[in-house]
Amino acid sequence: MADMESLMRRLETVVSRLEGVAGGAGSGPAGGSPGAVSVYVEAYDELLSGPVAEYVSISQQIGGDVQTHAQMMKQAFTSQRQLLVLASSSQKPSDAVLTTLLAPVSSVIQQVQAFREKNRASAFFNHLSAVSESVPALGWVAMAPKPGPYVKEMQDAAMFYTNRVLKDHKDKDKKHVDWVKAYLSIWTELQNYIKQHHTTGLSWSKTGPVASASSAAPACPAGVAPPPPGPPPPPIDLNQSPAGSDSNISRGALFASLNKGADITKGLKHVSDDQKTHKNPALKGQGGPVRSGPKPFSAPQPTAPAAVARNLPPVLELDGKKWRVENQVGAPNLLISDTELKQVVYAFKCTNSTLQVKGKINSITLDNCKKLGLVFDDVVGIVEVINCKDVKVQVMGKVPTVSINKTDGCHVYLSSTSLETEIVSAKSSEMNVLVPGEGGDYTEIPVPEQFKTVWDGKKLVTTASEIAG
Repeated sequence: MADMESLMRRLETVVSRLEGVAGGAGSGPAGGSPGAVSVYVEAYDELLSGPVAEYVSISQQIGGDVQTHAQMMKQAFTSQRQLLVLASSSQKPSDAVLTTLLAPVSSVIQQVQAFREKNRASAFFNHLSAVSESVPALGWVAMAPKPGPYVKEMQDAAMFYTNRVLKDHKDKDKKHVDWVKAYLSIWTELQNYIKQHHTTGLSWSKTGPVASASSAAPACPAGVAPPPPGPPPPPIDLNQSPAGSDSNISRGALFASLNKGADITKGLKHVSDDQKTHKNPALKGQGGPVRSGPKPFSAPQPTAPAAVARNLPPVLELDGKKWRVENQVGAPNLLISDTELKQVVYAFKCTNSTLQVKGKINSITLDNCKKLGLVFDDVVGIVEVINCKDVKVQVMGKVPTVSINKTDGCHVYLSSTSLETEIVSAKSSEMNVLVPGEGGDYTEIPVPEQFKTVWDGKKLVTTASEIAG
């Protein structure tokens, strides 16, 4: 009888150990409780079958480049799941091995971004850009100790383009509105998932073998075949200017060429002595391409009729937390009065108009405006003037910073309580700051546009320089 009890205790011990290895001892928020890691793989499967599946489904309904992009994203999430399955039963490897394990996801991220750059003329360019700008969020598995905030940062990067999608389609095709909601919900749910299972970084098992590059076997949900490998990234064209976040690809190709060292000259053609003009004077007399000096400027001749400018409807509305003021022409009494601190104002392509903003808000941006007057009470963040011409900005209360970029003609009227405002300018001209004086009169002070830089023996010293004349 005693032997039987001893045998039963041994069997229970063996079963307990097997369950521990199968489930893995997690290093996540659960504190390493048995089964914690297998739970986080199941939770990730819920993310795939929920928001990701909905995004892919709606993308298929839209079709075209959006559908192609969604299939790439599906492959990226599937590749990441394979890494999570490996981490659930393996201990964290060295950084070199981890880089190899992250390569499949990294490769798909590059494909997603390259696809956007290859299809800049696409009718769905804003969709492609929203995905391309935010797909680096899948790199959260390499981010510690704050993977969640990193995903949030990447999600915010997509908002500029998802807002454009909503603007273009919200009154035309509801599928695109649903697409935006589904896509953004992926990153929202991923943040919740990370907060619950990987708060400070990817949770690796505390038991089991150390992960190796060869142990990264494909692992897909039950009944689902692994997806075929995606198309290879397009060849890099160093003559093409990089755009957006994909500039690292071209830069990497350039560095790869430079790293060849002396081997970089192997592809050059050898020139013999009889082909050198300084050793063969007869060649100087032969005809060749003649480089002419600079020619006087002449206006280019139009090759096709100019496109007729579209008159878009004026907009003055609150969209979420953003006040949109767009395409206003000859509107002298634009007013935003019902404001809150968390709101922002974005004025785009407004001409010969005046906008007044009451109350205290977060920020104001003037973009591509001409002959626009802005009057506001208080801004807790920044007032930005970008790509504008002949605009006037008057603060009645306080503003910490006024930024002027790529603007020709900007007058900033400060109040007596805003004299500590910082004026930051770049690539702009005809800027003036007006400060209040006695009797309510303003004193106009020009902002320097020309600078002088000298080397003082230790560093460069830059000072404002007045134009003589």
